[in-house]
Amino acid sequence: MICLNTEILKINADNIDQEKIEFAARILRNGGTVAFPTETVYGLGANALDEVAVRKIFHAKGRPADNPLIVHISDMKQLDRLVREIPDNAIKLAERFWPGPLTLIFKKSEIIPDVISAGLETVGIRFPSHPIAQELIHASHVPIAAPSANVSGKPSPTIAQHVIDDLMGKVDVIIDGGSVKVGVESTVLDITGGIPVLLRPGGVTVEELKSAVGEVMIDPVVLDKVTDHVIPRAPGMKYTHYSPKAQVIVVEGEDEKVIQKINMLTEQSKKAGLKVGVMAMDHTLHCYHADCILSVGNKELPSTIAANLFYTLREFDRAGVDIIYAQSVSEKGIGLAIRNRLNKAAGYNIIKV
Repeated sequence: MICLNTEILKINADNIDQEKIEFAARILRNGGTVAFPTETVYGLGANALDEVAVRKIFHAKGRPADNPLIVHISDMKQLDRLVREIPDNAIKLAERFWPGPLTLIFKKSEIIPDVISAGLETVGIRFPSHPIAQELIHASHVPIAAPSANVSGKPSPTIAQHVIDDLMGKVDVIIDGGSVKVGVESTVLDITGGIPVLLRPGGVTVEELKSAVGEVMIDPVVLDKVTDHVIPRAPGMKYTHYSPKAQVIVVEGEDEKVIQKINMLTEQSKKAGLKVGVMAMDHTLHCYHADCILSVGNKELPSTIAANLFYTLREFDRAGVDIIYAQSVSEKGIGLAIRNRLNKAAGYNIIKV
């Protein structure tokens, strides 16, 4: 691994420094890598039309080559060059949710390098709403390929320090734009067939998608473990993701039974000499007896759980726990995305009570 002299640029999203944006954009135009905030998580970007630059993303992250990337745009006009056709559903969805946390899977044009699509005939496109992301893409004059800006498999970064912890010396520039808002990656929807198929839940919910286009199918991999022979059609489909250093076990069920089960498991783990963490919610924070108890958010406001999820997993790493017991959440709304991330973080080690 070549150790790069990583430049950290602090930029206020409410008062964007155009000189710093132009500096980062020049790095991208010249084949470099830039980590930057989006409304979902921090992304690690490179010129999507430069295969050599894109390969630097995979190298920095340690990302498997068969895990496709998402291409980010800052203007709908860019879409025409990147895809072969724009279905009617795409227009409806773009009008409703772009800019925003929705990635649409299209049939790719010939200018998209195979390294981005992992050899598939499709490509994911997203128009982020974060002002720094928009300004960076616009100033670079190229579409930006960008997965999350973390070491592959670790919890996605929601503040710049997470990116620094993972990628310092591995990328050219890290833009510190503060905390992100959504906290989980974009929703990924395949619109290349007759009925749209949800490949990854995220900031745009299934309920919202259905209100825009009617029927939406949910791919079985959203909540179930993927077999080794499955070819991933979107990021995050195949591999274990979002995992802290500690083992994660998800406990599902009614609050009272979940609390009893987690306290019992905590006692057993402590007797085994393990340092125990519990990922609770605001209303159950006082119910546990672990070494490190952190609230991930408010059960009645699941958007707070999504926003805090990856941050909290990383905080357990900072606390040095050996095992984390995590309360599950409802599948309604953004809860589906939260469950998807938690289940993957746990390697589908789920206890139902």
